This record gives sequence, structure tokens and C-alpha cells, in this order.
Amino acid sequence: MLNYIWLGLILVAVFMAGSNGQIPEMTTKAFEMCNDAVMKIGLPLVGVMALWLGIMRLAEKSGMVQILARILRPVMVRLFPDVPAEHPAMGSMLMNMAANMLGLANAATPLGIRAMEDLETLNPRPGTATNAMCTFLAINTSSIQLIPVTVVGVLAVNHSKNASAVIGPSIMSTTVAFIAAIVAVKSLEKLPMFRLAPVTPSDVHEKKVEIKREKEAEGEISTVKPLQWWGVLALAIFFLFFAGVLAMWTGYPKTQSVADALHLPNLFNALPFDASDGMWTRGIKCISALSIPLLLAFFPLYAFLRGIKVYEEFVEGAKEGFQIIIRIIPNLVAILVAIAMFRASGGIDMLTTWLRPVMSALHFPPELLPMAIIRPLSGSGSFGVFNELVQKYGPDHLFSRTAGTIYGSTETTFYVLAVYFGAVNIKRARHAVPAGLVADIVAIIASVIICKQVFA
Repeated sequence: MLNYIWLGLILVAVFMAGSNGQIPEMTTKAFEMCNDAVMKIGLPLVGVMALWLGIMRLAEKSGMVQILARILRPVMVRLFPDVPAEHPAMGSMLMNMAANMLGLANAATPLGIRAMEDLETLNPRPGTATNAMCTFLAINTSSIQLIPVTVVGVLAVNHSKNASAVIGPSIMSTTVAFIAAIVAVKSLEKLPMFRLAPVTPSDVHEKKVEIKREKEAEGEISTVKPLQWWGVLALAIFFLFFAGVLAMWTGYPKTQSVADALHLPNLFNALPFDASDGMWTRGIKCISALSIPLLLAFFPLYAFLRGIKVYEEFVEGAKEGFQIIIRIIPNLVAILVAIAMFRASGGIDMLTTWLRPVMSALHFPPELLPMAIIRPLSGSGSFGVFNELVQKYGPDHLFSRTAGTIYGSTETTFYVLAVYFGAVNIKRARHAVPAGLVADIVAIIASVIICKQVFA
């Protein structure tokens, strides 16, 4: 399906640009996006990938990934029946989902790529997405969002009276989209056109090699030292410290008064929330702010307490980052250039014009059509549309809040496809594309309905 979508975007873009005199602009955008895909997206991702792959290696070597997978085994086994309950992929996917829910994009992407690599070790058909891969991608495009941080930030900067008003609708719309994505991906995988072919003998051999490698890795984990009493004490102190910081932040402004009385005013100079936020909003924002430092410190500490040579193992894991990005960059260039050509040729405007009468008949606000069309294709483009709506109508207008809810409850599906599948050289995406688009469409419709009920 990606073959048809990619070719269609390019052919339509060239035809449209030739028809409306946009050939020079389209050509310029194509080469600009080539540069951006490598210099602004691919290469900056190397460092982030190296960091999180190093941390993930420590989590695996210490056995923490397997512990996480064991805790949520009942849910994960139902979602991913083809993945062994204690396989490293389970832990990687759980960490990616948690990062997505908290809005930690810098962590979610590397962890998602690592999860896709772990799933690839179970793939007996190289180049073809497994059912588990498609399910994982569908979950990523519909991940339940607790705090749409970017949206709240834009509304607050534009002097919204209640910037956090979109949080509730975002949670509801992403929940509906999540359910739709699971139903879609599980239904589509049973259709004849997406059904997997029988495994060949050579494929079985490759899978046995991977299983042998996994057993060797499990053997390494079994030799890790158990936690001593002083290790448990160290972890308890570690978590108490973070719990204390969280309690102080969420207890603001009461704890601010205590800090002033103790002559410690600097404790609250860089709060991750606005003073006007409610307790629940403050709590989620504080958890998001503390999550990265917590993870970056916890996994090395836990691994050290279990006898792992943390620096050496971190470096070994980080080495994979550059190789992964090299594999991803061609996919990024292909997808992003096609989308840039389509946008520059006037394709988005054409679709908006064609769909406007239909959307009006369905009581879908035509003003939100550009956001709905661009969002699965381009993160920066949809962000620009959202900003334009806020500037035009004001931060508290129904259109602005609905656009913010759409932005916070959907994903740039084709970017996610390019990055995640590109990392493991998947060429046949099977039903991942339609399942992801179903999640986006349901999230957009749900956002419009919910926002009309809440804000109209």
C-alpha cells in the first residue's frame, strides 16, 4: 500500500504543480525537505537514539524489562498474542506507550524504534510487517494522551483564559481512537489481502537462530546478581526523593509558603505548570517533567546494584544509534519529500475544496478541514495550521480548541511508518496504514463531536 500512496502523492503533485504553475515552488520544497529529512530530523535523532538505546541496554541486562513485561502480562498477551510473554519486546513496547501517554516525544520515538527492533527478532518473514508490528504501530498512532503539552503551551502563550480546557476532550478522543485502532487492526489482519503466507523452511531456520540468540540473552540475565538489602534501601531512598519533589510541586502554592518560611524560595523558580492549573493538571505535568530524569537515573542505578558494568554496557547499547538512523534516513527522505511536493503543488488546497461541500453536509466545520487532512501527513504543517487558527479566531474559540484537540489526539501516521518500519527494513506494511488512518479519522470525528458538546 505504501508503494501506491507514495507514487500517488508524487504523480498528483507533479500534475497539480504543472496545472497551476507551481512547478518551481514544488521543486524547491522537494530539495528543502531532502535537506531537512537528513540535517534537521535524521542526524539530530542520532544522539537521542544513542542515549535511549544505551539506557534500554541497561534495562535489559539488569532484567528490568522482563519484570515490566511480567507485571502487565495479561493485557499485553491479549494485544500481542504472537509475542512471548517475557520477550524483551514487551518491555520496550510498554515503555514506549508510557512515554507517549505522558507526551515525552524525545523518549517515545527511540523506545518505539527499539520495540520494533525487538519485534523484528520474532519476524520469520524479513521485509514484511508482522501482526504484532501492525498492532504496535496502530497503538502508536492512537496512543491515549494525558496532557497535550504542545497544544496547552500554544493556547497559554496566546493568553487563553483556560489553556488546559482541551485536556479532557483530548483524553476522551484518544481513548475512542485507541479502541477503534485495536478493533481495526485486529479485524484487518484477518482479511485475505492482508493475511500472512505460510512460513517457508528457510524462514523457520532464521527464526531458530533468533530464538537461540534470545535464549543466550536470557542466560546472561539469569547470571545477574540479586539485589542485596542495601540495594533495596538505596532504591527506596531514590524513589522517596522523587516522590518528595513531586509532592512539593503538586502541593503548590502551599509548599511555596513553607519554602518561603524556610528561606528556600528557589525551589519553585522553574515549575513545569502554570499557577492557575488545577491539582490534576499539575500532577500530570509534574509527572511528565520528572519522568525523563527518573528513567535516566533509575535504570543505571538498578543495573549497578545488580552488578552490571553500567558505563561499558551503556556505550555498547548507544553504538546502535547511528546504524539505525542510517537505515531510517532513506525512508524519511522518500516519505517527507513526497508529502512536501504534494503540499507545495496545492494538493491540500485541492482536497479541501473538493471535500468542503461534503463536510458541510456532515456538519463538519470546513475551517478544520486543512488540519484534518494535513495532520496524518505532516507534524510541522498541522502545527502551522493550528497556530493560524488560534491567531485568527483566538485561543478560546471553538475552532481553536477543536483543532488543538485534533492535534493532541492524532499522530503523523506516515512519519511514524517511515521511522519505525524503516528502522527494521520493512517494505510490506500490510494493514498498518489503513489501521493507522482509521485511528486518525476516528480521533478527528470524536474531537469535533466532543468539543461541540463541551465548548459550544
